[in-house]
Amino acid sequence: MKGGDDDDVAPLEWKFSQVFGERTAGEEVQEVDIISAIEFDKTGDHLATGDRGGRVVLFERTDTKDHGGSRKDLERSDHTVSRHPEFRYKTEFQSHEPEFDYLKSLEIEEKINKIRWCQAANGALFLLSTNDKTIKFWKVQEKKIKKISEMNTEPSKASSSACLSPKTQLANGSPDRSKNNLINDLSLIGSIQALRLPVVTSHETSLVARCRRVYAHAHDYHINSISNNSDGETFISADDLRINLWNLEISSQSFNILDVKPTNMEDLTEVITAAEFHPTHCNTLAYSSSKGSIRLIDLRQSALCDSHAKLFEEQETPGSRSFFTEIIASVSDIKFARDGRYIVSRDYMTLKLWDINMDSGPVSTFQVHEHLRPRLCDLYENDSIFDKFECCPSGDGLRVATGSYSNLFRVFGCASGSTEATTLEASKNPMRRQVQTPARPSRSLSSITRAVRRGSESPSVDANGNSFDFTTKLLHLAWHPTENSIACAAANSFWKLREPSHFNLPSVISSTRLSFDVQQWPPHNL
Repeated sequence: MKGGDDDDVAPLEWKFSQVFGERTAGEEVQEVDIISAIEFDKTGDHLATGDRGGRVVLFERTDTKDHGGSRKDLERSDHTVSRHPEFRYKTEFQSHEPEFDYLKSLEIEEKINKIRWCQAANGALFLLSTNDKTIKFWKVQEKKIKKISEMNTEPSKASSSACLSPKTQLANGSPDRSKNNLINDLSLIGSIQALRLPVVTSHETSLVARCRRVYAHAHDYHINSISNNSDGETFISADDLRINLWNLEISSQSFNILDVKPTNMEDLTEVITAAEFHPTHCNTLAYSSSKGSIRLIDLRQSALCDSHAKLFEEQETPGSRSFFTEIIASVSDIKFARDGRYIVSRDYMTLKLWDINMDSGPVSTFQVHEHLRPRLCDLYENDSIFDKFECCPSGDGLRVATGSYSNLFRVFGCASGSTEATTLEASKNPMRRQVQTPARPSRSLSSITRAVRRGSESPSVDANGNSFDFTTKLLHLAWHPTENSIACAAANSFWKLREPSHFNLPSVISSTRLSFDVQQWPPHNL
């Protein structure tokens, strides 16, 4: 998405560093432990995962704290500092519980569909989580555990004294507060000078997650997306037919900004599949549909955004239509690049890059599942064709990533001059299934007039001749906002893969190579 020299667009080499709580061979995965959402915060210091059991688990980065210090201290230490990025378990909480809608006789699963981080404040973390029907706003903060110390008497003496000398009561049952009784009470603990007031002390801290607000009863259909606005005050939630605008401080009402529900449901031709706010323009958002189109809407045009500002769709090739055309064209996820200039979209077969200033077609199309086209009938029979794969752009805008089957995911270079198309596996040897892609001539994005397609050379088997396993799929992944680091979820395992790049340390400190973390969830020591 950006121009650069050859060093900027050189393919990355991904390495393994460590794994925590690795699952033993043959161990069964519980349905409630399967990760269903994953998200970095804006700083990259925290990572949140949600699972089908309704739990949200938070991880925090520790390497930035372990090697902290003043600039003067760093300049004084004339040696290489090893900084391996490492995330550790921070806390977890039960976000959603299974519910039952008695009016519609409908069971509501506790599965977490999406997680979005909000702006941190006063040392507290804030995030939104949602299941199919209800959105919750959470605050996670360290609380000091307070204890009372320096009591005037020991509990054993106080209890024994109370048994030996019971207080005198009046006829109506109330305690006798006469002077003689007060003197008798003081005699139990000694002189007045020996009195001491109890002191409240704080010894330990504990992380506490508290639900601040619940945004409910606004969606008749399953929520597929939530997205924070850049104004820090509002967010949107989207289901199959509606998009609602919420204020973070008001949970009792929302404003419906888009409704595609027809008067007669038999006239329904497409549904909303994903929605995302622009990263910097608070009045702009994009949403995708099951027909493969992406619409850009401007909230300044009208209160109800029935008409779109721009429409992005790829024209269908004549004679290529089949029974599966609309199914595989459905967009499962969209993401804005960090600068908001480009949109990354994922359908079942491809990953597309769109320029919001050019609505004639995608500027690049990356083939992810083209090798599966002859097997679409089998994929339809086992429902794999309806799998919803997510996508994510890198923080620098030079690459995009998306998941596949057999715990594989693909990384594509989208900068001018890049021919990068890497296949990686969520394992201790992520490069072992690497499929080499021949180099192709590069073209600048500014001069592209038709789509550039890469990655279609991938065969239906991996480099070792193993066929793809459709039961192990990598649906959810997130790219670190400032580094070439990807967190991905494969079943109940959370993996963090990192490219060994260089760190630019202050002054005379030399650069050091970095590795990536691989973590598995849930850890056995929890």
